Amino acid sequence: MRVVFGVLGPVTAWDDAGDSIALKGPRHRAVLARLIVAQGRVVPVTRLADDLWEDPPEDAVGAIRTFVAALRRALEPQRPPRAPARLLVTEGPGYALRAEPDAVDAWRFERAVTAATLPPAGKPEPLPPEGTPGTLPPAGTVPYAETPATIRPAEALARLDEALGWWRGPAYAEFTDEHWARAERSRLAELRLHAVERRAEMRLALGLAAEAVPDLDAHVAEHPWREHGWRLLALALYRTGRQGDALAVLRRARTLLVEQLGADPGPALRELEADILGHAARLAPEPGGAAGRVWAQTAAAYDRAVPSGARARLESTVGLLRNLAVTGGSGLQEARRHRVAAIAAAQELGDAELTARVIGAYDVPAIWTRVDDPEQAAQVVAAAERTLAALPAGQEAARARLLATIALESRGTRAARGPEAAREAEEIARRLDDPALLAFALNAAFMQSFDRAGRAPRRDEIGAELVTLSARHGLSAFEILGHLIRLQARSALGDLPGADRHAAAADRLAERHERPLVGVFTRWYAALRIATTGPEGAAEAAYRDAAARLEGCGMPGLEHGLPPLALLSLRVLHRRPAPADEDPDWGPYEAWARPLVLLARGRRTAAAAALRDVPEPPRDLLFETLWCLTAQAAIAVGDRETMERAQAALSPAAAELSAGSGLLTVGPVSRHLDDLAAALRTPGPL
Repeated sequence: MRVVFGVLGPVTAWDDAGDSIALKGPRHRAVLARLIVAQGRVVPVTRLADDLWEDPPEDAVGAIRTFVAALRRALEPQRPPRAPARLLVTEGPGYALRAEPDAVDAWRFERAVTAATLPPAGKPEPLPPEGTPGTLPPAGTVPYAETPATIRPAEALARLDEALGWWRGPAYAEFTDEHWARAERSRLAELRLHAVERRAEMRLALGLAAEAVPDLDAHVAEHPWREHGWRLLALALYRTGRQGDALAVLRRARTLLVEQLGADPGPALRELEADILGHAARLAPEPGGAAGRVWAQTAAAYDRAVPSGARARLESTVGLLRNLAVTGGSGLQEARRHRVAAIAAAQELGDAELTARVIGAYDVPAIWTRVDDPEQAAQVVAAAERTLAALPAGQEAARARLLATIALESRGTRAARGPEAAREAEEIARRLDDPALLAFALNAAFMQSFDRAGRAPRRDEIGAELVTLSARHGLSAFEILGHLIRLQARSALGDLPGADRHAAAADRLAERHERPLVGVFTRWYAALRIATTGPEGAAEAAYRDAAARLEGCGMPGLEHGLPPLALLSLRVLHRRPAPADEDPDWGPYEAWARPLVLLARGRRTAAAAALRDVPEPPRDLLFETLWCLTAQAAIAVGDRETMERAQAALSPAAAELSAGSGLLTVGPVSRHLDDLAAALRTPGPL
């Protein structure tokens, strides 16, 4: 069991499932906290006793041993009796915590902040050409932008956002009065303040001045002695067109510094005030070039012109979220989160037409048939259903967008409403002759085209229409989607040269229109291509490389469990057993992988029992593949009933490859049907 420790808040520990580990009483927690403070160094028992008690009792050493024994049982519950401890070890005169470098949130936090501030140790990079988009000059060469040239601001911002999210309260929260924790608590608190200011610098560097203001405002209110915080807040306000507010902030800083510390502002604050009054050109660096300048000026104008409570802001927000979603990574995750908030805000206003526009405007093309967040998807479907019921008559386009949303967000489920909603949305879109609406409806139709195996021809038709329609009307996002759908469909139909052409077309469009997520799918397709024609070793290496592209892509519905499933499929393709000595995170594919893993370990009875619990695969891009895995397990254990079910489910796809996902394959479906037929011809139990 892997244990993760948390000290950025109350001291706690979690197991590898994310559940809290019971750490007994306050003395047990104190021992653990004291060892974490030591950062792997040995703490003598006598020192522990002095730290735990003002006046240590006579049996202090025995009590500490009892605490340590209890902690070991909690942290390593599966450790055999008398086996040496792996985490909380005895060494010399005391104890040490041998945690992995990323197993303590405070250690991870320090490394993340350092990485977002300094060049990678031992890996010097050449300075980029002057004016390179997305980079900053060396520290000190441009005022108000102190970022080393080897750090990309977007990467640094993402690291800092994540790291600051690990804080759950003051560090070592329950040990505020303990002398042994005081220095470490102060050090971590100072590091956190530095991280907050560093994050603001990155936002300013990226032209996100308006986004930096709220956090900086709270930061200086809580820590008024931080001159750099005041400076950043004033600069952020100035860059959003709020010169008066920026000067007011500097006056407030001067007053607080004089009244609370008896000190005048430092030269940096005085220089900034003079620069603001003089509209110094150096206050407005343009890391994003002309595009960044236009963005910042337009955002500032919008903030000034459109009242904060205006309904137009909700509709504008959805437009931004739609564009944010296709950037991938944290952008996709943030778009999903804020989308739900925007829908809730629209519903609070009680305007069904506005709510319909807010829901329906998020027409982000979707290619993967497993939703990333089922709970959020269910919320969106419920909101769309309520809005449909309240929508006035005659709002046909809005109705079609709501129906398409329902079909898209209910993909991969057995909800009867999904196919019906997709059909009605498509009918309305064709009747209205609205190309953008039809493209959205065709995406919904694609997501609901998995009612049985062998539907690759229908999906190929949808993809072909999307490509033609979108190219004619300049709908680049849906044109890319059409090519990806055809990549999948041609793979299933065994036309790999045709799939190659669509992969290349999708990549060209993605490069032209800055769609980074497309490369995730085409890289996985390249691995599938090697799996079908190349040696197993090369395919395995290609899949491992493709798996690395999934990290941080912002699509957990795609990422979770897919890499080990691809490697298992590769073994089945080459008629080799599942890996017996590995236990990866299979994610949602656990039920279909487990029987084959148990068989590889020689546990046939357990495999047969696991097979009886395997559900029917979800109606999605992996439907045929998961049925093929089930078929092979059923053949191996002699489960005739499951073999017959697999045969019936797979028969409509007899002419296809199990490659409809465009990501992985277990070979021709006919091969598995032949295996099933041969096994079923064998009389009696196998």
